[in-house]
Amino acid sequence: MADNDTTIMDRNMAIEAVRVTEAAAIAAWKWTGRGDEMSADAAAVEAMRAALNKLNINGTVVIGEGERDEAPMLFIGEKVGAGGPEIDIALDPLEGTTLTAKANANAMATLALAPKGGFLNAPDVYMEKIAVGGGLPDDLIDINAAPAENLGRLAEAKGVEVSDLLICVLDRPRHQELIAAIREAGARIQQISDGDIYGIIETSQPHSRVDMYLGSGGAPEGVLAAAALQCIGGQMQGKLLFRNDDERGRAAKMGIEDFDRVYDLNDLASGDVIFSATGVTDGGLLQGVHRGSDSASTQSIVMRSMTGTVREITTRHDFSRKPNEDA
Repeated sequence: MADNDTTIMDRNMAIEAVRVTEAAAIAAWKWTGRGDEMSADAAAVEAMRAALNKLNINGTVVIGEGERDEAPMLFIGEKVGAGGPEIDIALDPLEGTTLTAKANANAMATLALAPKGGFLNAPDVYMEKIAVGGGLPDDLIDINAAPAENLGRLAEAKGVEVSDLLICVLDRPRHQELIAAIREAGARIQQISDGDIYGIIETSQPHSRVDMYLGSGGAPEGVLAAAALQCIGGQMQGKLLFRNDDERGRAAKMGIEDFDRVYDLNDLASGDVIFSATGVTDGGLLQGVHRGSDSASTQSIVMRSMTGTVREITTRHDFSRKPNEDA
């Protein structure tokens, strides 16, 4: 459970979070379309780490680039910040490395902050996920139920036919049976190549046509998406998926005891949560980085669960006045 003292999450922290995701997005943008996923990710990680170390926080990365032996920077357990209140950090410096490498839509830099204990300390394994937007009856979704049952409940709650629903699913071979079951139930599918944080957030966007997210993806991305839903409203459940004993052992070291547990939204992210994302490439949620000769523009979204405030921020960065293209 998260610390109930929300006073440590000063409102200025939201703007500071945006500065962090802006820095990562600008660094990653330089690698768009160059076919080099690793360099794009490394640039975003380095920029995000440098920006985090300027914040007046005593931060701990609980959702990061992986365990210490797999990630040289922003690994799980790494301490960041210049000193201050204890803050847990969930991050994905570049959500959509492949999207960036191919200059495709919807790549973004993401970050979430919460008082200590606010995020599930999830291992870097797969997670089965189901999510819907806000304004629906409580306990509407059930990750253990068949897709047809969840779709029927959602259609009834929205007062529409199942055939009117649009379901977002990652385009992966592992989802062939799921996709077949959704179509057999009569719903439509939006298949996305990458970016399930984006897909889950879309269920809660007023302009979006997406009604539900279904399928499996990274557990760290599941926690970040849950942080966003805590701010803007929605329902989500997740269930960790383990492929071997090594993954179970890693999970056990991180405090996971029940390997079959279903995590709800409050289990994944709770307390006074701040979520920020900045676009790297243009997409449905955010515009990407647009560069000039000595400047750039970025678009970000930042949310806070305690107040329900959602800000869309467009920033012009004048690099002639800021050294090292510092966001």
